[in-house]
Amino acid sequence: MPEAINYFDEVREVVQEMGGQDITVCMQCGLCSGSCPWGRMEKESPFSIRQMLYMGRLGLEGFESDDILYACTTCGQCVVRCPRDVKIIDIVRAMRSVVAETGGIPKNLKAVLGSINSQGNPWSQDSEKRTIWAKDLDIPTYTDQEYLLYVCCTSAFDGRSQKIARAIATTLQKSGVSFGIIGNEEKCCGEAVRKIGAEEEFTALAEHNIELFKEKGVKKIITTSPHCFYTFKNEYPELGGEFEVIHYTELYANLIKEGQIKPVKGLAKKVIYHEPCYLGRHSKVFEAPREILSAIPEVQNIEFDKTKDNSMCCSGGGARIWMETEAGLRFSDVKAQEAMDKEADYLVTACPYCIVMLEDSLKNIDKDEKMAVKDISELISEAID
Repeated sequence: MPEAINYFDEVREVVQEMGGQDITVCMQCGLCSGSCPWGRMEKESPFSIRQMLYMGRLGLEGFESDDILYACTTCGQCVVRCPRDVKIIDIVRAMRSVVAETGGIPKNLKAVLGSINSQGNPWSQDSEKRTIWAKDLDIPTYTDQEYLLYVCCTSAFDGRSQKIARAIATTLQKSGVSFGIIGNEEKCCGEAVRKIGAEEEFTALAEHNIELFKEKGVKKIITTSPHCFYTFKNEYPELGGEFEVIHYTELYANLIKEGQIKPVKGLAKKVIYHEPCYLGRHSKVFEAPREILSAIPEVQNIEFDKTKDNSMCCSGGGARIWMETEAGLRFSDVKAQEAMDKEADYLVTACPYCIVMLEDSLKNIDKDEKMAVKDISELISEAID
């Protein structure tokens, strides 16, 4: 770690540049620490914003480690409960950006940034293979269609998640939606890059995509990932990227109401829905996924004990999906076990990060043969065949 830096003053300045509040409005009530999911993992929560800031002010090495500053999944549970409405995630992001400038980010995340800089994606995959998921689907290149279908890097390159992209594309084709893809010219939306704290890299990615989308005449975007959805909708506009953005679950819910998607095959299964943080708590898309599941004949929908704003994160956000987490300490382990306790057949979600985390957790508790993890798009694809 480089020489001690006065992080407090630098972070305070960065937060204010981001349009946030003066961080001294925090009244040290402790709700951020008490709300943090880490507190449920038989581990003291590392999060007290004031404590973290003053650790940085004192120049203590280690506060920027995997287990403290970079333990944050940016799930937002602390934010919705803060009585002073402190934008805690903005503060974490500002702290990370200061650390990133010193080169002090965790080594796993350095590899992610290296991959994004060289290949335009965080998965260390050849950028020319970005559309391999679409093989044999006869999806048109975007020209003047109503929607651009933007497939996130995970669903573009990860073998398991490619099934989600294919399910979404084929359902859109069957429902008559006018859409196309751009493909290899696209780069990562930059959501994880910004969470890492690499602001310059985020800006470069966003400006590339914005210029590309405008050049192609894009007005409306369907996203497969809640993270891309949030980033395009809330963060691209500050750089001039004004697009109408919709997550596929919102579109599906509308198409079901209009009769363009007609689930006809019954699913005699007990299904429990896991709330992706960036679809639910961050974007307030709570009902669309549930409406879709309810439209599938014979399905039995059940809920976790804590849902919507109180739902527990999978622990894949905030760039944690690329970091090591000790077995038994993933939040997804708690969700997987609760789903098993409720005797669900399918643990269902609408986010590629959540799919990765939940499937790994089922393997960790040796239950992957007793319960399947599914994306909502996969259930709908099966129901309309």
